[in-house]
Amino acid sequence: MFQSFEVTSTPQFGRERIAALRSAFAPLGIDGFLVPRADEFQGEYVPACSERLSWLTGFTGSAGVALVTEREAIVFVDGRYVTQLKEQVDASVFTGGDLVGEPPHVWLERHAPTRFRLGIDPWLHTAAEVRRLEKALAAIDGKLVFLGDNPLDRIWTDRPPAPLGRVTIQPLEHAGRLAKDKLAEIAASVGRAKAAAVVLTDPSSVAWAFNIRGSDVPHTPHPLARAIIQANGSAEIFLDKRKTGIEQEAYLTQLADILPPASFEDRLVTLASSGAAIMVDPDLSPFAIGELIRSKGGVAIEATDPARLPRACKNAAEIAGAVRAHLQDGAAMVEFLAWLDMADPGSITEIGAAKRLEALRTAVGERMQNPLRDISFDTIAGAGGHAAIMHYRVTTDTDQAIEAGTMFLIDSGAQYVNGTTDITRTVAIGSVPEEQKRFFTLVLKGMIAISTSRFPKGTRGVDLDPLARIALWKAGADYAHGTGHGVGSYLSVHEGPQRIARLATQELLPGMILSNEPGYYRPGAFGIRIENLIAVREAAEIEGGDQPMLGFDTLTYCPIDRRLVLPALLTDEELAWLNDYHAETREKLMPLIADEETRTWLTAATQAIRR
Repeated sequence: MFQSFEVTSTPQFGRERIAALRSAFAPLGIDGFLVPRADEFQGEYVPACSERLSWLTGFTGSAGVALVTEREAIVFVDGRYVTQLKEQVDASVFTGGDLVGEPPHVWLERHAPTRFRLGIDPWLHTAAEVRRLEKALAAIDGKLVFLGDNPLDRIWTDRPPAPLGRVTIQPLEHAGRLAKDKLAEIAASVGRAKAAAVVLTDPSSVAWAFNIRGSDVPHTPHPLARAIIQANGSAEIFLDKRKTGIEQEAYLTQLADILPPASFEDRLVTLASSGAAIMVDPDLSPFAIGELIRSKGGVAIEATDPARLPRACKNAAEIAGAVRAHLQDGAAMVEFLAWLDMADPGSITEIGAAKRLEALRTAVGERMQNPLRDISFDTIAGAGGHAAIMHYRVTTDTDQAIEAGTMFLIDSGAQYVNGTTDITRTVAIGSVPEEQKRFFTLVLKGMIAISTSRFPKGTRGVDLDPLARIALWKAGADYAHGTGHGVGSYLSVHEGPQRIARLATQELLPGMILSNEPGYYRPGAFGIRIENLIAVREAAEIEGGDQPMLGFDTLTYCPIDRRLVLPALLTDEELAWLNDYHAETREKLMPLIADEETRTWLTAATQAIRR
């Protein structure tokens, strides 16, 4: 299994660990300390040695930050994790904060006493975060204190070692472009910015630029590595050689000097000491990097990571790989849904479902000679009220049977060498109430609206987000997460800068892959999410139109539960889309299904719906 169902939250240690952390405040001259989920690479997934927030509080979600003062300990999370936070932390020690409505910098300005001194580890916060904190503290005559050593690391006596995951080469047939060409393009962008070099701090950008993949963190196949690329075309990659074999080392030495991670700061100091202008991304790079450049006489030019947008706009080979990966994954999902549908209600648990899906992905991968390399995130498998917890993680403590009369939500994804998948299906277990069918259909209307949208060049994710919500809004409902996130090419399942959300200002460009996943959640009762992945493309010319448009190609093919659809709530256009989607699903996946019983199920599950 690529995931564990063991309980990893440790709320019982919260009180003593908070006390130990507070004991360090006076010697350091601080009144509080900020503990983010992020690590030194600012990634969504972090290695065990960087799970500081979880170790301190018990909260295991992928987004959050703790503010610890002498009197308070607040864990800030967004809407996805409110319920999970309540279940995982000691409420007598920690209180919940709103990461979106009142994040730490806003809270400090509103509630912290005057002259408050906040300590942070400058390697765990970006320059953009630091600016917000400094502005907030200045408003109360406070100060941000940059600590040379993280006080939490001093009390974490059994901290795991840094990972040494093996590095692999991403073949050209899947990468679509040679690494030397990517590096030359990045070097050219450095020259255009009148800089001497750029520091790539995002491991996904390093992986993309060098056409390598890694295994240092769960579910995201990038190595924890940084790189410096100079305008003259020379490059250095800071990567522990214990992660490479002879083939990988020989490959990388043709592209760059391979240097130990411990030498990164020295190399940066050498460059900065010459007065060089060095590009850093203020939204992705640790604040410490820019500060080091400035302190040694260099110029830190704040600029967007030059690999980020090219990485987001997939080339033809990456799109073709994604298409193949999604068909393979669709076949595994069909086998899973057929198995679930044919089982007796109550005979399968949430963990049993997650294990079965991973086993089927493995089996289909072997059959199609494209192995499952990993899952792209821990499977969310929630029945009944558990489905209302947006990022529910089933454990041996919470596992329950999937009973008749409930809906079951399974959100999962896979990592294949030719693509990353992410799919959610919500299905009926027996007969469910009409109200749940109504909300399912409203969510479906939003998903179809995004799938069928046409939009002019310059359209951003924020412009499309209301299309997915309007049917729910008209019913007095909404959901507390974005409609879609970017997805990498055998990289992170959550990739920026593209997304569809209320604050998504990145222009949508051809080749970008995004999720399309509206939902609805009623705490303690039920949850609904329907998710396909889509790719931005140039749309066919619209008769009578006067400008070119963009649209989406659907990548995910898997039946949507017809039993939960109320046809009367769908327009003719929406019903036609659903029927056409099911016909195409049947056509594309049937040749990939070996079992006759499953083929019969697929035929029934994709029949046209009539009014």
